[in-house]
Amino acid sequence: MNSLSIFGTSSDAGKSTLSFAITYLLHHRGIKVAPFKAQNVSNNSLVTDINAGEIAIPQAFAAEAIGLKTTPYMNPILLKSGAGTKAHLILNGKSIGEKDIWNYFKNIKTLRPHVSAAFKMLQKEYDVIVAEGAGSPVELNLMKKDLSNIYIAKKFHTKIVIVADIERGGVFASIYGLYNLLPKKLRKNVVGVIINKFRGDIKLFDKGREIIEKRFGIKVLGVIPYKAFNLGFEDSQSLMNYTQNTNKAKITIGVIALPHISNFTDFEPLVADHEIALRFITSPNEAMQCDALIIPGSKRVVDDMLWLQERGFQKIIANKKRVLIGICGGYEMLFESIYDPHAIESKHQKVQGFGRFKGSVVFQKKKIVKKGSYNIWGIVADGYEIHNARAVKNAKHKKNLYGTFMHGIFENDALRLALFSQLHSDYRGYNFKEYKAKAIHDFTQHVDKHLNMEYLQNVLST
Repeated sequence: MNSLSIFGTSSDAGKSTLSFAITYLLHHRGIKVAPFKAQNVSNNSLVTDINAGEIAIPQAFAAEAIGLKTTPYMNPILLKSGAGTKAHLILNGKSIGEKDIWNYFKNIKTLRPHVSAAFKMLQKEYDVIVAEGAGSPVELNLMKKDLSNIYIAKKFHTKIVIVADIERGGVFASIYGLYNLLPKKLRKNVVGVIINKFRGDIKLFDKGREIIEKRFGIKVLGVIPYKAFNLGFEDSQSLMNYTQNTNKAKITIGVIALPHISNFTDFEPLVADHEIALRFITSPNEAMQCDALIIPGSKRVVDDMLWLQERGFQKIIANKKRVLIGICGGYEMLFESIYDPHAIESKHQKVQGFGRFKGSVVFQKKKIVKKGSYNIWGIVADGYEIHNARAVKNAKHKKNLYGTFMHGIFENDALRLALFSQLHSDYRGYNFKEYKAKAIHDFTQHVDKHLNMEYLQNVLST
């Protein structure tokens, strides 16, 4: 069978969600399929089941949704925020350290063998690889440096589906422009376009479908009506597009939107919780309106702590009467001091923390990357760790103050219930696992209803 590349007319066109949905639907049609993205740029990552490496959220989410064990082969290159013009490179799941971004792109051809090897390893086990692209594949000044789009499509002769976001406007120009700017050999592999995020009566686009098919010569595989899907957030842009029903909310939780916020998928269970109104905040005035405040994970802990100080958050963070939760980087900020002698994340070797917890955290060269069950604030809960800093304890709690290195903790129903029932005695909680399974089913069925999967499957089989 042929593998499939998902190209987008722009960033945030819906490539990640549709790549996931197509992977899911192919799996449920009996095809051995796996998700893939050659290179991801995101501070969000999960720990893989195999080899305990880091990969980006969308590929991990797509794999877990169909019961696959995650592996670094699904996302061989991951770039995270670095200092200045640097980026933190994760290669085959393992941290390589910070690289100058200009040198990285200058020498990007040296990474092609890693990408190719990862793709081939997946091909040994799966019949179809759904390869998500990055941004637009026809950024002409970057095409020779591309790994996720043109390189994969050429190297592995993948069939190509274009995803166009009609919500942005200019959908015809974006489809026509992308198709005609592709190398001629790749145009022959384009099997169709998906019109994504449509709002209103689909019949209103009948003429649009005719124009794309007759004038552009590109088959329209489907017009997907907009449907909120508050899972698998890849970046802050997609996160801020979440929707939430707060009519029955009993508790308001404020998550500080740090400049280098990481692993904000931690808060998907709170977005889905009808008893919680979740807000992403940037000022102390907003924090005053919240029942509890969360300092989330950060890829640049010291820089983000200094940002909090510049914004005037010291007083509210020091307030012992308010419920405060620190997760990973947020936890590290709550100690008396932070040491980074090897400049892992900061040029500052020692800085003063907020001092809510006694002691210090020390950054070490070797990164901790693992998942498992942990005792968090007296409750055994599943989670995962991705951090260079070390402290005496992985989790601490005193009165209204909570801190932990662990991510994914709010997916645990018992922990959420224990924590939030202290904020509101009528808080009842819900089953997140059941919610997630239903949300995945409902969303993929929504896509299946509006996408010509039979045609796509036949194309991949020829």
